[in-house]
This record gives sequence, C-alpha cells and structure tokens, in this order.
Amino acid sequence: MRRRRSSGPRRRRSPWRCPAWPITWQRAYAAARQWWLESDGQVDWAQLPESTLFEGEQLRPWALAQRAGHPGLEAEQQDLLVAIGTEADLELVAAKAAAEAKPRASRSDRFALGVTALAAFVAEHGHVRVPRPHRQRVDGADGEDQAVVEVALGAFLNNAKARRSKLTAGQLAQLAEHGIEWAVP
Repeated sequence: MRRRRSSGPRRRRSPWRCPAWPITWQRAYAAARQWWLESDGQVDWAQLPESTLFEGEQLRPWALAQRAGHPGLEAEQQDLLVAIGTEADLELVAAKAAAEAKPRASRSDRFALGVTALAAFVAEHGHVRVPRPHRQRVDGADGEDQAVVEVALGAFLNNAKARRSKLTAGQLAQLAEHGIEWAVP
C-alpha cells in the first residue's frame, strides 16, 4: 500500500465550516467576519448601508436575515454571530414569524374562490372557454380588509376536470350552473 505525500502543510479547519450548514451561509459568514475584523469590531449591523459589498457578499441582507432567523439557527451558528456582534432582533424575529404563520385556505375555500373567479370570467367574457394560462382577478374578503386575489382559473378548471370523480355533487352542480359542460350529471 502506497502512502500519499502531502503537498504542503495541513490546513487547520475554520470553526465556521460545518458540512451541515448551507455553503452560502458559511461563505457569507466568512465575509462578514472578515469585514468585522477589518473594521476593528466597530460594525453596527443594524445600520449597515444597503450598498455594503465585501468579497462579493451583500452584507446587509445577510445580516438582516441572521438577526431575524437567529432563534432558528444552531447554537454554534448563534455563538459565531454573537462573536461578531450580530444578535437577534426581536422585532425582526416577530415579523418573520408572523409572515410564516399565514393561515392556509381549506380545499372548500379554494374551490369556492375558483367558482367565484369562474363567475367573474363568465360575466366579463360571456363564455366558459378559459385559456389554460388565464388568471382571473377577484375581489375577496381578507379578514376585515377587502383584498384583490388573482386566481389561476385555467389551472383550476383543468385540475377540477382531471379530479371530477373526487368532486362532490354540490361542487359539480356549482360548476354546471356556470356553464361547464363536463360537470353536468
């Protein structure tokens, strides 16, 4: 058995290198750490200018993401961030949690929205020949605020037709009521 000779001194592994962490995170951290070192630790990550670019990394968006996602990071990552003065921002953490916690619509709600979009299309165009890529704007209730929702109506009808055996008699009747021929019993 032959031994391989090393071509030079063995490099010591950096503490921020971890195969389980995304390589983009590791690369951005290395750039942020270097920026912090070259700034003698005098970096206010919250006030970093938008245009801050260092070693090809945009530091402000990365720093904001770290401050917002701090609780979801591994303990070692949190320690590395604290070491360069980046800590969790409770307002950003709360805003991220609120954005991720938006309620999911039930199947019956999505179907009702599709039927509403179909009714709007028929009223606007006078027929039910909906092109596959068509998206229909519908005024829908979003809590107490009125929101305009865009429904992929062509996709909705194609999916409904493909799954018509799973539709209830009431759902088929709603589609037939608006002129969909394949929904007529």
